[in-house]
Amino acid sequence: MTHFTADTMAELFSGAITLVRSGDRVSPRGMPTREVRDVHLQLTQPRARLLYAPPARIMNPAFAVAETVWHLSGSDAPWIFDFNARLRQYADDGVLLGAYGPRMRNWGGKVDQLARVVEILKEDPDSRRALIQLYDPAQDAAGHKDVPCTLGFRFHLRAGRLHMATMMRGQDVWIGMPYDVFFYTVLHELVAGWLDAELGEFHLHVGSLHIYDEHLERAEQLTSPTATEVMPDLQTPWQGFDDLLDQIEARDVTGHPGWDTMAATLRSYRLWKDGQLEQAWRAAGEIDGPLGQALTAWYDELQRRSSTPVATPRAR
Repeated sequence: MTHFTADTMAELFSGAITLVRSGDRVSPRGMPTREVRDVHLQLTQPRARLLYAPPARIMNPAFAVAETVWHLSGSDAPWIFDFNARLRQYADDGVLLGAYGPRMRNWGGKVDQLARVVEILKEDPDSRRALIQLYDPAQDAAGHKDVPCTLGFRFHLRAGRLHMATMMRGQDVWIGMPYDVFFYTVLHELVAGWLDAELGEFHLHVGSLHIYDEHLERAEQLTSPTATEVMPDLQTPWQGFDDLLDQIEARDVTGHPGWDTMAATLRSYRLWKDGQLEQAWRAAGEIDGPLGQALTAWYDELQRRSSTPVATPRAR
């Protein structure tokens, strides 16, 4: 097994790119890929979660926020396509059947696994049974388009610190990793808050860490990414949490500084999608912290793509 530890998402991403660039050649579904198997990545500061690595890799922070809210709320609703239209190609009859939210918050129409994790660790802080399962062979062997890359999560509360691990069958470093780690670490931070625990280490265990050959040239342009800022605190009470997520989805002000930056990111992006580009840019500039910086960089990239007749990379 290959191990790599980093303090921030910038370091983790850069290290993962270095690993896969020299990986073995494989071609799943006929797509040339470099792969390293059985990888353990560790992030010591989970709140340093937002990748900012222009010009080589510019991510859409509005999608990172939207996907996180979508997962946490237990949704498989199609509003997520407004933030990433490419996801439609993985939908069956307009629905992403591998969506994490329903599996996490309403497994089999019966179990809120997120609530159960909190209950288990409050009842027995030393428990080894605090798990969230996402992969479902009853569904995922049926041949639908969207099969979860993430198998599940486990939580260990030790010496007042909550450690979280994510298990994945595969992780595309270039496209998926920046968005996935954003969601995973928000989940980690929230559960720690509900348990009144300190935020411990985040671990990512990946069966196939990979990069598609079409992204290798851009990956080679990656210099040392800008040091990742720690994002604002997102801890919030469990009671009223689902109402808070509804407010963020509606882009409303919540009164919680950390979550208000998330809502402001979605509001700004809605302006952009509505063609109000100048207002969107101005709104992004008013968002404090790393989300505002990343959103401005994304708008710069979108403007470059629209005004320059060159082939563009696939956005997540």
